Amino acid sequence: MAEHFDEVLAGFWVTIKLSLVGGLFSLIWGLILSVLRQLPGRVFAPVRWVTIGYIDALRGIPLLLVILGLSAGLATLASEGTIPREIGIPQWLGEEDPFWYGVMALTLTYGAYMAEVYRSGIEAVPRGQMEAARSLGMSHGQSMRFVIVPQAVRKVIPPLLNDFIALMKDTALISVIGLVETVQVGSDLYSTFFIPSGYTLGAFFFLIVTIPLARLVDWQIKKQEEKFERGIP
Repeated sequence: MAEHFDEVLAGFWVTIKLSLVGGLFSLIWGLILSVLRQLPGRVFAPVRWVTIGYIDALRGIPLLLVILGLSAGLATLASEGTIPREIGIPQWLGEEDPFWYGVMALTLTYGAYMAEVYRSGIEAVPRGQMEAARSLGMSHGQSMRFVIVPQAVRKVIPPLLNDFIALMKDTALISVIGLVETVQVGSDLYSTFFIPSGYTLGAFFFLIVTIPLARLVDWQIKKQEEKFERGIP
């Protein structure tokens, strides 16, 4: 492990970047989906149905299939000239296309999971909050933006952190399309030297990040329970 520390660390840095970018986009996309699902009235019923269908579908399809299908589909469309090459084979900000395929796949899949987390938070906000905001002359959109969503986000921080931990671990799946991250580095070292030390060191790196995050989740849950006991919303 000492001999190949730098190689595994470089792979883990790719994992960290992928987790942060994919996690950020997933949070944003999940919030958009949850708000679309809460649009009121018959006019927006088709939007709600499409959003619900998307969430159910992406939660039901394995992430590995999303990664493979997305990367193959976009590359094929770009090679045929159906979509611009910059979109089908992205090379943005100095990162190779497997990195961005991974970001897209994580965003599409974990955005659906996080949308359900946001929805639970929105539905946990007392209905009177919306009624009070509307009575003050706010539109539905303004009420969601300034009253409901801020309260909902505070309620769902622990489950969102849990989803981020799961997302970080699932970045290992992106090695199947050639991204050289932690697991792929360990696999390359095993293929060359027939020793599993790269895998072991990679596991340690993951634990260094995920265990503190898990303790942060516990602290957030305890903090919310104390607020609930004191009657603080």
